[in-house]
Amino acid sequence: MDLDIRVLRSFLALADELHFGRAAATLHVAQPALSQQIRRLEGELGVELFARTSRSVKLTAAGTVLRERALSLVAQSERVIDEVARVGRGEQGRLDVGFVSSALPLGPVEHVQRFRAEFPGVHIELVEGWTARLTAKVAQGELDLAIVRDPDVVDGVRLTPFRRERFVAAVPHTHPLADRGSIRASELAGDPFVFFPAEAGELATERNLAPVLAGGRAPTIVQTGSTWTTLLHLVAAGIGVTVTPASTVLVPPPGIAVLELDETDAFSELAWASRADDHRSILRAFIAAD
Repeated sequence: MDLDIRVLRSFLALADELHFGRAAATLHVAQPALSQQIRRLEGELGVELFARTSRSVKLTAAGTVLRERALSLVAQSERVIDEVARVGRGEQGRLDVGFVSSALPLGPVEHVQRFRAEFPGVHIELVEGWTARLTAKVAQGELDLAIVRDPDVVDGVRLTPFRRERFVAAVPHTHPLADRGSIRASELAGDPFVFFPAEAGELATERNLAPVLAGGRAPTIVQTGSTWTTLLHLVAAGIGVTVTPASTVLVPPPGIAVLELDETDAFSELAWASRADDHRSILRAFIAAD
């Protein structure tokens, strides 16, 4: 037979009160309805759970055993209901979150920490990667969410921009223009460039190099790297120059000069990437954790 959790709650209320009137009041039901529930439960089990007299109600041996088991069953049921509700509200579960390394100075790790403090029941797994790879992983369901920079449009992926920033030039401190406070990006068009490989993202490449291309010349890329940290160290070593989002050089490596770019309105944009059909509240809670 299946034991109804609601009936077990009624049984436990009577087992605690040992008085039909008080138990009914606790349950906010009529006393005859409670009596009928208990009689039906006893009939299904084929035993008496309470010894009743005109003056008292006492648990029988069978009732005592059921009380011990019912406490566990009801508690487990409440935990399951609570867990399901928490998952539905985004308070419990797991999130696999990707991020581009260039976003680190803008606080994604601190964002995760704020979310963890508010929702300690949610496990966060962080994955670093290029924008193109991260959006592909989101589309394939390998990631729930990703912080990406200048992402290409990918079928099935929802992009929610949340921050824009300007570009700056990074040149070796020995560069002839290093002492200038600002330059036009086109002044670097003849210099060797260090940059990401093309597969890192078409839009990211276009946006980063737009200030240079506006002068009518395409730069020559002599060395590629997988992160801005790598590229900036290549610049410091004198291998080339680059155009980079301003946040990547908040703490530049030694040997680099950072120059503002004149006569350009180009910008880099960070966005949340998630599956277009994924509307879970846990995602909204994570994004809103500011």
